[in-house]
Amino acid sequence: MKRRAKFNLISQQMSLQRKNRLLLAIISLALGVAIVSQATLVAEAVQRIFVEKASFSSVVLLLVLLLVVMAVRSLLSYGNGKVGLHMAARAKTNMRASVLQNLTRASMPSTLSGQTGGKVSVALDAVDEADSYFSQYMPRMMEAAMIPILILVVTFTQHANTGWIMLFTAPFIPLFMILVGLQTKNKSEEKYAQLAEFSGTFLDSLQGLVTLKIFGRAKRQQQEIERSSLGYRDATMGILKIAFTNTFMLESIVMLSIGIVALELAIQLLVFKSMSFHTAFLVLLLVPEFYSLLKNTGTAFHSGRTSMGAIRKVEQMLEETNIKSTQTEPEDGSDQSELTDVDAIAKTEELRTARAELIPMPPTIELDHLRFQYTPDSFGLETGQISIGPGEQIAIVGKSGSGKTTLLHLIAGLLKPDSGAVLVNGSQLLQHDEAAWFERVSYITQHPYIFTGTFAENIAIGAGRNVSRVEIEQAAEEAGLAGVVAQLEQGLDTFVGEGGRGLSGGEKQRLALARAFLKRPAVILFDEPTVGLDLHTERVLQQSIAALAKTATMITVAHRLYTIQHADNILFMDNGVLVDSGHHEALLARLPQYAEMVDVQRKGGLV
Repeated sequence: MKRRAKFNLISQQMSLQRKNRLLLAIISLALGVAIVSQATLVAEAVQRIFVEKASFSSVVLLLVLLLVVMAVRSLLSYGNGKVGLHMAARAKTNMRASVLQNLTRASMPSTLSGQTGGKVSVALDAVDEADSYFSQYMPRMMEAAMIPILILVVTFTQHANTGWIMLFTAPFIPLFMILVGLQTKNKSEEKYAQLAEFSGTFLDSLQGLVTLKIFGRAKRQQQEIERSSLGYRDATMGILKIAFTNTFMLESIVMLSIGIVALELAIQLLVFKSMSFHTAFLVLLLVPEFYSLLKNTGTAFHSGRTSMGAIRKVEQMLEETNIKSTQTEPEDGSDQSELTDVDAIAKTEELRTARAELIPMPPTIELDHLRFQYTPDSFGLETGQISIGPGEQIAIVGKSGSGKTTLLHLIAGLLKPDSGAVLVNGSQLLQHDEAAWFERVSYITQHPYIFTGTFAENIAIGAGRNVSRVEIEQAAEEAGLAGVVAQLEQGLDTFVGEGGRGLSGGEKQRLALARAFLKRPAVILFDEPTVGLDLHTERVLQQSIAALAKTATMITVAHRLYTIQHADNILFMDNGVLVDSGHHEALLARLPQYAEMVDVQRKGGLV
């Protein structure tokens, strides 16, 4: 079963290219006929001109026919290459669409895992490298499956001894191809592993360049990039080494085989005088064509195995996201890409409606003895049995490193517990459609990500649907962003830099809240977004948060005493353990650690 899945992606793409494969077969067969015809006409022309001393006028028609056949052969070779390029372009489009579809539909833990640079490398470089499999390997393999057999049949009819020599020596070429190809594929997978590592390291370093410079680590990170780059270089040179060895060995086998045939023909023609010049010359013309096709197939086979290593990296990404490619050819023979935008929008709205019915909101959320560890020897988290009612305001408190954010991520579905379960309306969160859950949840961190684009575009992301300008303006006003937007010359159409460059911390938080107001979630998760903001901005945000929480369950990682005191229930974390839960006054009375934490906040003025 696993072996079948290993080549699943290639099988899918080949099944989508039935018409192109049939066209390749027809062109290859016609090309074989043209090759044999050309050799026959050349042999006949040489026989008449140099042996029979025929006049030029008597062979004009023969020469014209030869030129026509040569032109047809050139056109067929061009057509074969053109079909291969078309197959490669379509396959790459399909594979890249499959990768992007899987990345967007993957579960949240899969999305958070791995390096962004590595995923970009697979989606771009690995998919591009698959080109050779379809543009070179498939056309050459189709030619090798037909033309050499045709040449061999013709050779046997002309001179059986040569046919037997060709039949005996030919298997050495595919045997060597297989041995080299296996090593090439392994080296290719190693190469793309190195490329993914290099891309990930490079992108991480580029995104964190300012931090690296500030802490004097730029030089050290440069050395790490150099190490990754050299690893990729070594893997690439390893493949080139195999390629050069492959070419040398193929040339040696071909030259030796042609030499043996030429020697046998010379003995038959000159010593035993058992065959005519015309036959000997025709066979001598066909033999190099035979071995040249096999040699070119060997070269294409090497490229194909390299491409298969790249395709295997794409397959690994699809396997890691646990979503198999669903590209199938429609029964009517039309492309799936021909679906209209109206159909796609209608289908999306149907899915949204179906998902919404899965999870009635606001829900009851239960934490049923959760256990979680990032790695076996790292920080661990565990909880008892906790129930969160619909519309409750929950605060998660504790010292830094006590597991507050980890617990919030488990509730959000960003992390999956090792044991226990998060129950939503009595059912495990895992059993629900993840998309349905996230359509009803908003998670606002201390540093929300702002995309390159306008204010309006960034707010509209929160809806997950087409929204009107009026809805966007209303969400901005409710989030306290109207005053900021009014001061901008282009208002909501003002362009925002990557990562929110040019916006203050408070403005980023208000923009994130505007997304939530547009979405109107039933569950709101906060990682205390007001920490580090000035008093005025904090009050504006608190008012907006209070308005947003009126119709939703709100769970907040709290640092401010103000937030804690107004919570319906407080979850106190200590060293990864959910120690106790209850109202503010009750915890003050029975939990010394909580009372100590509150006392420290009061003395520090965090009220």
